[in-house]
Amino acid sequence: MDASKQAEQLRIHGNTYFGKSRFGAAIDAYTEAITLCPNVPVYWTNRALCHRKRNDWMKVEEDCRRAIHLDRNSFKAHYMLGLALLQKDELSGGVKELQKALDLGRGASKGYMVEEIWQELAKAKYMLWEQESTKRSWELQSLKEACENALKEKHFLDNSQAEGFLEDMVASSSKQFDELGKVFKKAAEDDTPTEVPDYLCCKITLDIFRDPVITPSGVSYERAVILDHLQKVGRFDPVTHEPLDQSQLITNFALKEAVQAYLDRHGWAYKIESG
Repeated sequence: MDASKQAEQLRIHGNTYFGKSRFGAAIDAYTEAITLCPNVPVYWTNRALCHRKRNDWMKVEEDCRRAIHLDRNSFKAHYMLGLALLQKDELSGGVKELQKALDLGRGASKGYMVEEIWQELAKAKYMLWEQESTKRSWELQSLKEACENALKEKHFLDNSQAEGFLEDMVASSSKQFDELGKVFKKAAEDDTPTEVPDYLCCKITLDIFRDPVITPSGVSYERAVILDHLQKVGRFDPVTHEPLDQSQLITNFALKEAVQAYLDRHGWAYKIESG
């Protein structure tokens, strides 16, 4: 038996061990397969999955980087690498890898993985927003206090030099402080949680869109949700009740871009997605 056939047999053995939660034996089998055929990406990702089950994130990262070196389009490798980076608190790097995995998973029609990847990405993006929002909030508060102190000092000097119209100066001072408060309230709006606009939400789930598609009737739905409806309920539009086939669904790119733009400005909205 040549090396490639031996390696493939070892992969099958590894899969059997993995299915029985014998992760150590699975790792040994995949390692032997890698020794025989080190340029097969799936052997590396399979072993990485075993390391993930053992929470050995350093080895997950090592194996995933090797898999990506061999196949830049391995969405499983990007996904697990993203998780490994998050474990190291490398939020930006983790988000980048998870986004890559999501894009590749959607392109490969790996629906069974897309939901899981999205949930992890949403949690990571929320954590990233929370981190950045806290920093922005502190910076805004510091700047607001500096501006207020500067105004107080200015009004103190003005009052000390004023010979009359003291009441008018007090009113002017109060108005300036009110205007300053409005400016900083406006600056903090994007980081203040509120309701997501209805047009950015699926009519069935009421959640913000992830992968919207539009029907011939002009109604947009979350792709996975409308596909599930067509398979389990019937081949019709749930809102208009017009006949509908899967082949008629078209990605709503304009809405998808609008959702992404909203999430980029309002990172708190990811918490809705991540539960």
